[in-house]
Amino acid sequence: MASTDDLRMMARWAADEGWNPGAVDSIAFASADPQAFLIGRVEGQPATCISVVRYGDGFGFLGFYIARIPFRGKGYGLSTWHAGMRRLAGRNVGLDGVVDQQDSYRASGFARAWTNLRYSGTPAQASPPPQVDLIDGRTLPFNLITGYDRRFFPAEREAFLACWLGLPGHTTLAAMRDGHLAGLGVLRPSHLGSRIGPLYAQSPDVAAALISALATPAAGPIFIDVPDLNPAAVALAEQLNLKPEFETARMYTGPVPSIEASGLYGITSLELG
Repeated sequence: MASTDDLRMMARWAADEGWNPGAVDSIAFASADPQAFLIGRVEGQPATCISVVRYGDGFGFLGFYIARIPFRGKGYGLSTWHAGMRRLAGRNVGLDGVVDQQDSYRASGFARAWTNLRYSGTPAQASPPPQVDLIDGRTLPFNLITGYDRRFFPAEREAFLACWLGLPGHTTLAAMRDGHLAGLGVLRPSHLGSRIGPLYAQSPDVAAALISALATPAAGPIFIDVPDLNPAAVALAEQLNLKPEFETARMYTGPVPSIEASGLYGITSLELG
């Protein structure tokens, strides 16, 4: 099981892989499932890692699957994989797989559900549509946030959200229309620029307003992992002059969970879904 120092090390490994994790992601990740992070060691030296987060009774998400270069091709990564999958036995497991590993994931029983396209850049500016106000999402009742998140994610994740929304450097904006939540976006500093995720909205113009408000000059270039499950989200990213630079496949071992795809404009993270 990973220590606090190990979690920070895993984030550095993810950065080395070009995944551009958030600067303090590991703090919130640990709150989701403290026992979910595994380190494989060879003669005492950290060599591999994986995260296997349990959500509720029937869902799990796998991420952070990394074998350091000196230890690749020797079976160490596969051993770590098996240890992680044992922890998620009996659950429908999701992951976001990089292109060169997708065949391996298919061989392990995963099937593609959709593609996440990472878009980056400085977005064109957009104003909120009529009767929509953007407010600090942390001022809303927490159960309103968690209930809204559940519409777009396969399981409840209150502990994670409580941490994610309030971490240093994180900005949470909610779009309100007639007293109802019409969108939500969270920006966090990352190794390069800033990441936005999750990003939920009832329409493209609401999503555009959230992106524009979050992408301040201080945030630098922004990065959003956009699911092609929602064609309107892909079209919006391109309309805002963001450029695709990286892709992963969302894959599951079981049925694709039922979520409101039309409102999902950006996933939270590659590591926890």
